[in-house]
Amino acid sequence: MPSKSRPPSPSQPPKKASLHPRNRHQGRYDFPALIRRHPALAEFVIVNPYGKKSIDFADPQAVKTLNRALLADYYGIRHWDIPPTYLCPPIPGRADYLHGLADLLADGNEGAIPRGATVRALDIGVGANCIYPLIGHHEYGWRFLGADIDETALASAATIVQANRLQDAIRLRRQADPRHVFQGLLKADERFDLTLCNPPFHASQEEAVSGSRRKWHNLGKLDPARKLPLLNFGGQGAELHCEGGEAGFLRRMIAESAHFAGQIYWFSSLVSKAGNLPVVQTALKKAGAREVRTVPMAQGQKQSRFVAWTFLDAEGRRLWRETRWQASERR
Repeated sequence: MPSKSRPPSPSQPPKKASLHPRNRHQGRYDFPALIRRHPALAEFVIVNPYGKKSIDFADPQAVKTLNRALLADYYGIRHWDIPPTYLCPPIPGRADYLHGLADLLADGNEGAIPRGATVRALDIGVGANCIYPLIGHHEYGWRFLGADIDETALASAATIVQANRLQDAIRLRRQADPRHVFQGLLKADERFDLTLCNPPFHASQEEAVSGSRRKWHNLGKLDPARKLPLLNFGGQGAELHCEGGEAGFLRRMIAESAHFAGQIYWFSSLVSKAGNLPVVQTALKKAGAREVRTVPMAQGQKQSRFVAWTFLDAEGRRLWRETRWQASERR
């Protein structure tokens, strides 16, 4: 008679799904080493139920302090800060998205990842943290345009860029009309090799708060004696919710992308909710996308993915690569 499987004991943490092979954040954080280089992190380190050193990811200040240490150690970012309550994302998952996009560009380019300033990326919703441009430029030398509708977020991102002397690599631009994604943002002569986006997850602030409390409850963290934040990792309104939630945003983004088909090689976006994938596929078919890729990602127990699409046919993609990447390599 087959034995019943047992849940992992507190001394045996569940097996974690692996990150992208090029991701610098494999395995557990070396907190003693991090604390030696960044003493401010010491006050936030705890021992988790498995007896391992960690931080309290329910504490936004702890997450921000860890991010600051990781960005300095792994990506050479000497100044990084964000205003209170703005989104403070976990670094490893953001890096995974960028490495997946690099693989996408390498596909069809004889397996070689195009690197350097000739590659331009558009970050839709760059946020106050500016995470994607910071990591993407360090890892691959790409140039970025970071766009956002929030002036405070853009001011924070500009401070980070200037303090790290990255003005030549990272530029910022405000989308003045929150109803649009690409329209009114891109100039007619601009070309981008890829776009990336972490879309708003919820349809309202109330839904965002409810979802966060449900997560804490499921994780057994609703301790009456402990004051928890309303939202883990923080986040302002436009970062967290929009009309129609994630599915509504993606439908609008895909519909608009068709009008900029010749200006962008690969469009892409994270899709946090697996249940939204059929909505995305239907919208892409309606928009006339020539090719669609769904790339799975995993960080710990969290499963995610990004969807990428292009309106260029095989010949159009070949010409794009030859004129933009390969021609640059030959010079």
